[in-house]
Amino acid sequence: MSDATPGPGPAGPLVCSARGCRSEAVWSLLWNNPKLHAPDRRKSWLACEEHRQTLADFLEARGFLRAVEALDVPPPQASGD
Repeated sequence: MSDATPGPGPAGPLVCSARGCRSEAVWSLLWNNPKLHAPDRRKSWLACEEHRQTLADFLEARGFLRAVEALDVPPPQASGD
């Protein structure tokens, strides 16, 4: 089926896939390369707000972009609990 987008894990928050960016990801760009992947297969690039459009444009120009979805990232816990 499709690749699952992993949630935040022990390594910390999800990070944007843009080269050199270390910002927290808030978007998942779902894509596949029809020459390599089955039609229902979805790969995922993660994006921060700043890089969402440039990553989407890159995938769209190649005909790879299938969907852009907001990540369900829980809000940070308040300190002092």
